[in-house]
Amino acid sequence: MPMSRRRFLAFSGVLGAAVTLPPRSSVAVPDPLQSPPKADPVADAYHRVLHLHTRWVEKQWDQASGAYSAADFRFASVLGNAVLLTDRRYDAALAGVGRDTLRAHTVATIKRFAGTNRLAGGDGWGRQLFWDSTFELYFLLAARLLWRDLDVRTRTRVAAIGSGQAAYAFGLAYGNDPLSAGSSPNGAAGGWEGDSKLAEMGVYAQAIAPGLAWGKDDAALRERFSYWASNASGLPAADRANLARLDGLLVKERNRAQNLHDTFVVEHDDAVDPHHQAELWRTAGRAAIHFLAAGKPVPEVLLHQPNGEQLWRTLRLLGSDAGEPVMPMVTSRYHLYGRDVLPLAYLAQVLGDRDAARAEADLAVRLEPYLRHDPEFRLAKFGGEDASEPEARAELAIAYLFHRSRAHPTVPVTSAEFFARASGTRDFGADVGLTVQQTPAAFAAAATKTGFVNLHWQPRHDNWLVDMRAAAFLPASTRNPGETWTRAWDRLRDGVDATATVLTFGDNYAGYATLPTGTVVYASTGIGTDEGPLALFNLDMPGVPGLTGRRTFTSSTGTLTLDGSGGGGGNGDVDELRFEPRTARYVRMRGDAAANQYGYSLWTFSVLDDAGADLAQGALPAASSSDVSFPASNATDGNPETRWTVDREEYGRQDAWFAVDLGSPVTVAGVRLFWESAYGTKYVIQTSVDAVGWSDAAAVPSAHELSGGWVDIDGRAALVTHGTDRTITVTATGVIAATGPASPVLIEGYAHTGLDLPALARRRIPRTPPGLRASDADGYLSLFNLSADPVRGATVTIPSTRLLYLGSQVVRRDGLAWPVTQPAATGRVEPPRFKVTGKPPIGTRFDVTNSHRVTVTAPHSEPVAVTLTSGTWSAPVRLAAGRSRTLVVPGGPITPAADLARGRTTFPTSPLPVGMTSPAYAVDAKQQTSWRPGPTGRMVVDLGTVETVSAIRLNWTRGPRPPIRIERSTDGVSYPTVARVRKPARHTEIPLATSARYLALVVDGWRPGDAELVEFAAYG
Repeated sequence: MPMSRRRFLAFSGVLGAAVTLPPRSSVAVPDPLQSPPKADPVADAYHRVLHLHTRWVEKQWDQASGAYSAADFRFASVLGNAVLLTDRRYDAALAGVGRDTLRAHTVATIKRFAGTNRLAGGDGWGRQLFWDSTFELYFLLAARLLWRDLDVRTRTRVAAIGSGQAAYAFGLAYGNDPLSAGSSPNGAAGGWEGDSKLAEMGVYAQAIAPGLAWGKDDAALRERFSYWASNASGLPAADRANLARLDGLLVKERNRAQNLHDTFVVEHDDAVDPHHQAELWRTAGRAAIHFLAAGKPVPEVLLHQPNGEQLWRTLRLLGSDAGEPVMPMVTSRYHLYGRDVLPLAYLAQVLGDRDAARAEADLAVRLEPYLRHDPEFRLAKFGGEDASEPEARAELAIAYLFHRSRAHPTVPVTSAEFFARASGTRDFGADVGLTVQQTPAAFAAAATKTGFVNLHWQPRHDNWLVDMRAAAFLPASTRNPGETWTRAWDRLRDGVDATATVLTFGDNYAGYATLPTGTVVYASTGIGTDEGPLALFNLDMPGVPGLTGRRTFTSSTGTLTLDGSGGGGGNGDVDELRFEPRTARYVRMRGDAAANQYGYSLWTFSVLDDAGADLAQGALPAASSSDVSFPASNATDGNPETRWTVDREEYGRQDAWFAVDLGSPVTVAGVRLFWESAYGTKYVIQTSVDAVGWSDAAAVPSAHELSGGWVDIDGRAALVTHGTDRTITVTATGVIAATGPASPVLIEGYAHTGLDLPALARRRIPRTPPGLRASDADGYLSLFNLSADPVRGATVTIPSTRLLYLGSQVVRRDGLAWPVTQPAATGRVEPPRFKVTGKPPIGTRFDVTNSHRVTVTAPHSEPVAVTLTSGTWSAPVRLAAGRSRTLVVPGGPITPAADLARGRTTFPTSPLPVGMTSPAYAVDAKQQTSWRPGPTGRMVVDLGTVETVSAIRLNWTRGPRPPIRIERSTDGVSYPTVARVRKPARHTEIPLATSARYLALVVDGWRPGDAELVEFAAYG
């Protein structure tokens, strides 16, 4: 049944309780609304941006066809129009078009494209799942919103589209859509390597949703919808351990697909892509709005998506202050703001997630400044094309409706709470090639997969400070390393959240460490010219913190403010450069440094005369090389959606060039370069009259050399260098920490402010033997073996006796002598385990066994009088000469942990079976939490890799303990039993002699009141 206007507007919170609808007439008139909408600043931001974006929509009006353009499904913009037209707060001045005109355009477009849809008898569009069905979904919702304005024939066609698309998707069973050029969910198996099928399965589900929501409830159709929606986030190791029921069926029985890596990350185009990970909630949101609008319950599978909580946790690990996740590998969807709204709105306003509400609010407040930035009135502009505009508008409209559907919007956590909860580390595995750390102060990551190698740092989570499309710290000329090594440490297991990565380039090495303070450390033997670069955004975008068009750099040289507004260059997007008018026939861009490993790519290359007219359009182009699919002519053809790209074989060529022949000598006064995401951070614009002799017209960017070995960047971050004569260079759009030819360097990046940077630059850092490099930034030891040989028992001298680290250390005149053994080409981060107050005499020995145990030995010649501190624990130590004392900190988990299970991933994930608490409580090292087995009574611990297991230890709360058994698996599918205990003790020790990646505990016949599991520990 179609939803009445009263019914939908009541659902969306627009109408009061006693509203009388006027009769349908040929003249569109506003409804007499009784009450204003509730206070909701995010919804208000969406409403305002939808109005402003209508200016772009009206440019798509095609007078000849009497409808909005069909190109890129731009007619789907009618959904945003319909939302505005069904709200009494319509503002014609803000939208740039009167209500009646917009209504007429919208209704005419719905009428036209309902008639051309293949499912309604037309031959223009529709039926095809990828991606016609997505735009049908937007289109159908717009029609339902404006149902009373549609004639009977159009209504009939709209209904036919919804039911017909559902029937078509159902009829495909689990096969490919023959209309979609091979796009498919890969049947029931899915896929996760190279390209996840998460989005594809979501599309199959969302294609069914409108027909199911607005038509009769069909059991077979509902089952198929639930199948695709459930399997979209399928992970067999998790799903086959999950006895939760969704829409009446067990996850274990329904889910057969694998669309996720086992570290809960989604891959697209061979790389981690958070945008595609968010498709889980994007497709769910598109589907859910139809059920809500039709007055039907949202299917349970959309409210409790398998593994959804773990996927969202991963996205929070990649979170920024702009609401968007960072894009650590693929940057083609970097800052497509309008495409990131819907997943957050769905998580926040439908699922009630307060962390998502925080991210949504952060994104919403930036939407209007972003929309008003050039090119104005676009929601998805930094990808270099506007094909995403109709989709972004439709999804913004759905997000707005989600807000209006709630009695009160979900209250967001604070930013501090968000990043504290999001903090942690993750090595996503060698196949994925990404190691990340989120802290309350910064995000950092190392991508080590071939073709995507890069280091990342986002101090203060500032999404508009460091441009992550460009290489960070690694020289722009760096190619893929021959070997990589990476590791993540976890606070629960290791006593510290940190990561370290080492990259090998022939005989040279680079190391990178990330710390829980947000500080990063980069060490290198000297792998290239201009090492330690950070590309900076320097746009003028009022309303976005930090984007004032200027960056200020402070150093020993003084304070320097550089202007990057107006396309200052080297920042990607659009560079507009003016220079003194000169005569030229030929104009070229000659690169000096590319932002990333993809070389150079231009959507448009314009040569400007005194008046700003483009002289290059239609001119004869030339280039050092061109990709066969992206020839040089694309950059001067006047089409902003075609581009030139260097040939793949020349991606690494930094001096690649693009030129135009203007036909005859003319006066030129500037250039405008519209870059794709493969842009130049350094280049020169040159002119010539004969293509033989070239002169520089402009250099990008203009560089300034600083002294002192430190620089504060806009009060938002700082760099400090050690052990190098290479100077720091800054431009309006970047910093190079070690300028000049390759030589060894150590760089510390600080995310927190208020530091004494000159003192940090002057301080003594740990002294190391050849091959090792070390930093003690923020009290953590970051140690790199940057050589091909292992180090055994070498002495590192720590310049202070204030902090103690794991292992033995002896007080010397110049600090602590700390012996180190470390494999070749590896890194290490050691947290301080104890703090020393007082002055221990030379020869004092400290042996730190772990986080809770230390032995102090006085030298033979002098007594020791110091105080040791660890957290809130403190103890004085008074020793006579030659005597020893061992101190043990009471309580709390000991790190590093011998327990193989501590802090590991557990199954079931989400949703949990009824009556069960999270199995993660059994491996969190907390005595206050416990796993309640519930009626299903089975949990699994994923050790991460296959390990030798010699024993299991189980600690229970008080209460009866039913019989248990232990199962093991190497593949997460087959689980043979390896031990049974009929009457487990409260503290149960189970000897084993097995190898396993997955360990399962089965509790037979658990009942309420029985014991719960406080600790599951496994030992090798």
